[in-house]
Amino acid sequence: MGTTQLDTVPEPKYWHLKTVLSEALDSDFAVGEILPNERELAARFGVARATLRQALEQLELEGRLQRRRGVGTTVAPPRMGVDVGTSQHGWPGAAGDTWQPVDCTSAVPPAAVARMLGGDSGNSGDEVHAVRRIRVTHGQPVAAELLYVPAASVPDLAAIESPSGAARARSVLRELQRLAMEGQDRAVELGSARADDAKELDRLPGAPVLVVTTRYFAEGGTAAVSVATYRADTCRLTFGDSGDLEISHHTQERRAS
Repeated sequence: MGTTQLDTVPEPKYWHLKTVLSEALDSDFAVGEILPNERELAARFGVARATLRQALEQLELEGRLQRRRGVGTTVAPPRMGVDVGTSQHGWPGAAGDTWQPVDCTSAVPPAAVARMLGGDSGNSGDEVHAVRRIRVTHGQPVAAELLYVPAASVPDLAAIESPSGAARARSVLRELQRLAMEGQDRAVELGSARADDAKELDRLPGAPVLVVTTRYFAEGGTAAVSVATYRADTCRLTFGDSGDLEISHHTQERRAS
């Protein structure tokens, strides 16, 4: 049987156009700038609109472009690093934290989160504090988080006048920081944006996302669990000092370093 030599296979036209467009983005457009419509771009580069769409889709997958509802296709900012190492992290809401608190409600955590929390919160369906936060860069939301905090982790919260919304979220975060952290672990997996996260991140439901789940340990148990959803087109993973990353795929897990 014969074999195909890769160096003899011609480069697809859309792939060559992607390279040309990428160079144009660097030289002719600024971050956040809206690109001309498809008809204008196709005429500018002398290609069919079908070829142009393929090139634009590839650039979007690579994080160079963003398609925003009601706005159009814009030049994406540089990808934000998501540090999945654990050595440099503290409690959510600590000094230097770039997340913005949005709301805090009482809710029964998802079964997977309840199992991680363990104790009464994991076994009896008890409600916990669910703190919602967002992370913004270049004026655009790039991540949404739900932080689940059992009442036992913030026992003095009831004695504090904590209104609803962002103010209550900040109160929960302040109380959580009173605990002495004993460690944390973090898992990362590729997922699809749920409807509520997609709305906050200005994406369509089902868009690819990175889901980072973090357990915070204190007083011999799990004090809180964070489930953060990052836009896969605007974020990249970094490994901090430890270089450890837990990669999950369905029910199989392995440790890579």
